[in-house]
Amino acid sequence: MYHNMIYIHGLFIFGNPVKKTDFEALSEFRYQLRRFLRFSEDAAQAAGITPLQYQLLLQIKGFRGRNWAHIGELAERLQAKHHGTVALISRCESAGLVTRRADPDDKRQVQVHLTGAGERILTRLAQRHRDELQSLSDVFRVARITAFNDRD
Repeated sequence: MYHNMIYIHGLFIFGNPVKKTDFEALSEFRYQLRRFLRFSEDAAQAAGITPLQYQLLLQIKGFRGRNWAHIGELAERLQAKHHGTVALISRCESAGLVTRRADPDDKRQVQVHLTGAGERILTRLAQRHRDELQSLSDVFRVARITAFNDRD
């Protein structure tokens, strides 16, 4: 009944023991993920925006079913606090990358839209990121992006 139980430092852990190959796979994944994130940070800065600004633009454009998002939705997607997201949106608005609009259906909500300038920067960066992901296709298997997975 307890054949998969592991006892470590006073704790019972259920499941199969972690093998050396598991550590190697996790290590390689984290390394490649960090390389991609470093690439992303450098690409955003080279385009004249911060990595967080790039993430905001991407989340607006990539929001499922529409080309804008509410502030709360962006906070969730960025895994950030609401007030921090508002400050980021304000900086992007000052830079001419986004605009805010009252939601016509719910006056308590604010929609965040890309401007033409935000759209152009995002498109250039997305192309670079897509190419970089393609180069990592042997390392990462990206769910639901069939262009990266279905090259067999």
